[in-house]
Amino acid sequence: MKKFLIAAMLGGLLGVVVAPQLAAPLLAKETDQAQTYKQLELFGDIFDRIRAQYVEEVDDKRLIEAAINGMLTSLDPHSSYLSPDDADDMRIQTRGAFGGLGIEVTQEDGFVKVITPIDDTPAAEAGVEPGDFITHVDGEGLLGLTLDEAVQLMRGPVGSEIVITVVRESEPEPFDIKIIRDTIKLTAVRDKTIGESVVMRVSTFNDQTYPNLEDGIEKQIEAAGGIENINGFVIDLRNNPGGLLSQAIKVSDAFLEKGEIVSTRGRAPEDGDRWNARAGDLAQGKPIVVLINGGSASASEIVAGALQDHRRAIIVGTKSFGKGSVQTIMPLAGDGAMRLTTARYYTPSGRSIQALGVSPDIIVEQPRKDPSSLEDEAAEEAGAMRSEADLRGSLNNDSLSEADRDQIEQERARAEEAAKLRDDDFQLSYAIDLLKGLSAIQPAQ
Repeated sequence: MKKFLIAAMLGGLLGVVVAPQLAAPLLAKETDQAQTYKQLELFGDIFDRIRAQYVEEVDDKRLIEAAINGMLTSLDPHSSYLSPDDADDMRIQTRGAFGGLGIEVTQEDGFVKVITPIDDTPAAEAGVEPGDFITHVDGEGLLGLTLDEAVQLMRGPVGSEIVITVVRESEPEPFDIKIIRDTIKLTAVRDKTIGESVVMRVSTFNDQTYPNLEDGIEKQIEAAGGIENINGFVIDLRNNPGGLLSQAIKVSDAFLEKGEIVSTRGRAPEDGDRWNARAGDLAQGKPIVVLINGGSASASEIVAGALQDHRRAIIVGTKSFGKGSVQTIMPLAGDGAMRLTTARYYTPSGRSIQALGVSPDIIVEQPRKDPSSLEDEAAEEAGAMRSEADLRGSLNNDSLSEADRDQIEQERARAEEAAKLRDDDFQLSYAIDLLKGLSAIQPAQ
């Protein structure tokens, strides 16, 4: 009987202790919900007062859209509300043709920052550079506007002129750039061969990227007379702002035989995903150099990170942009959509590049051309020393056949072409020289 009483007392005491522990989370949850409802009531009150008392009559739809967009943009620079027109524009962009200036922008500390101008677009031709800050559009300041509002100011009819005011780190004062709006038709991949190196310039990741890449590589291999006549591939991802995750995975898979390409991790463990490479290498084992810079973002960084972690490519250039997040486009009622950051992505080694970027294996800056140095170069060339062949009465080299002389002339022409490329694009020239060096020490396949 005594034991029973003691047990009953213990049970009562445990009930006293455990009950508050179970009730506390429930009370906290109810309190949070009550606070949320109070905030929603506050929103409704402000909405009604604006409609009734603002100095000018306002459009209810615009007010609500602005409130929704404000809620999303407060999360991070890449989450936003897309009106029906904006959602339609985004669908068109992923197919590779749209109207505008041809720049990819983000927002930093309230300012509009250029991630990169897109190849062969009005912005690129006008001289807009990665890292530029756009402060005004046609004299109207952008500070205080949302990113979407700033982008709307930059949009306009094809053929119309826009003047953007730019702040650039290398320039002491802000300056204006005039741009004529045009229809932007993106060529996702351009291919060419320089010497024995195939250069694949990937400017964006849309629906056409992987098909263009595959066709371009096949075309260049055929033009070279076979893979044995190619010493390697340069994948140029400089100023590539990214695009579709699916295309970044396909491009990475194009050069990997196996292993992880990229993984994503959301807030909940079950929201994560992982993609692995399948057998097949479009480069057929040849060396690869990937070029990146501060304008290489998102999908570009997935490709560079995957090939770097698997030691399939040497990464050359400067640190990439550092956009390591994944945005999901969610359709909404009324044909609008929501672009929401839903996950971070990780390279095969498990590193997140968010705000850090991909660091090159070899840092190579693109030197700025000083106009005053052109005169010095011309004077140096004019006063260059003559060779032995220029001396009067010099001996002829009669040990060479006509075929030998032709080969020497061809090698000299290739060397001169490489020297010219160093002036035009030093980073690309470095990548090609690197492939040439790698092929010189590799055993014949």
